[in-house]
Amino acid sequence: MIIRKIAENIVSPLGFTTEENFASVMAGRTALRRYYSLWDLPFSCFVSLIPDERLDAEFEAQVPCFTTAVYTKFEKCVLLSATKALKQCELDAASDRVVFILSSTKGNVSLLSDENPDIERVTPAHTAQLVARHFHNPNIPITVSNACISGLCAQIEAYRCLMSGQYNAAVVIGADVLSPFIVAGFQSLKALSDEQCRPFSANRKGLNLGEAAATVVYSVDDDAADGWRMLAGAVRNDANHISGPSRTGEGSYQTLTAVIRDSGLSTNDLACLNVHGTSTLYNDEMESIAINRAGLNPVPVNAMKGYYGHTLGAAGILETLLTMRALEDGIVPATRGFDELGVSNPVLVSSESLDTQKRAFVKLLSGFGGCNAAAVFKGYGL
Repeated sequence: MIIRKIAENIVSPLGFTTEENFASVMAGRTALRRYYSLWDLPFSCFVSLIPDERLDAEFEAQVPCFTTAVYTKFEKCVLLSATKALKQCELDAASDRVVFILSSTKGNVSLLSDENPDIERVTPAHTAQLVARHFHNPNIPITVSNACISGLCAQIEAYRCLMSGQYNAAVVIGADVLSPFIVAGFQSLKALSDEQCRPFSANRKGLNLGEAAATVVYSVDDDAADGWRMLAGAVRNDANHISGPSRTGEGSYQTLTAVIRDSGLSTNDLACLNVHGTSTLYNDEMESIAINRAGLNPVPVNAMKGYYGHTLGAAGILETLLTMRALEDGIVPATRGFDELGVSNPVLVSSESLDTQKRAFVKLLSGFGGCNAAAVFKGYGL
């Protein structure tokens, strides 16, 4: 059984299609900006924000029968990205053989600042149900909220659902938007940098946050059709710490070895490892350890955080789609912000784009609570 990508979309500050986002990344553009007193917060921060005006205009033009006033920014991002992706394929979204899966770490958490907040609407599950109803889908949608690995975990869940035979297709949407609560929360952990993030660099000072929504549609295809396939996925929890990653990279190491084994690929088959690369002191160090423990240190490593910041529940999907698109052109994208290697184990990170003839890669993420995920994707006939 083949699990194949049949449609996609990215909505971000760098564009409202995958192609627009890819062009921005290839041009070296970043959506990150320094903001002073954003939302009256008492510190400056580097974040990327989707422009409200363009979002509203695109939403009104693309999403039928609805007005922007009814929905929160988070809900608009989710509905717009899903709508734009589904327009690319002939999938009957109302079929009982289609499942919707929503990935988000925060959902509508900004509503908690209201005087009388709608508590039910805050949860990602509420938005998942809204999306399923919008597309007249009869199934109970699946919600994945597992810290930073949510977007990749949701794709792995889609893979498992399709391999089980219960569904023929899965619409996987990942999204998060920023709010004072989210930014202040990361600042309280001393995880934010008020400068451009620098993945794997000796002078890295912390992460930047960003907004995005991304959608990927997978379908069961018994024919050997061309395109991108998910070959394997794994999730492991090393239960190291409520927020800190394992110093030995245990969970990431386990996911990497599992997906390489299950995919049937070898190190020589991989064009790159698209990793988390948050630019925090401990994350980048941990990933370098895990990569080397898994014997994958000869494979080029790249990270997307320098273009978008950490897009939370969208990251696993956005970064997967951009890596697929880059490899279609024979390119491993540059890691924006990287300069001098600052981790203890050797990893092949480059500030310049690299050429490749290979069409397979590993997506790797880790998150709070010791959660880790990895998946292997391969393009055929590309």
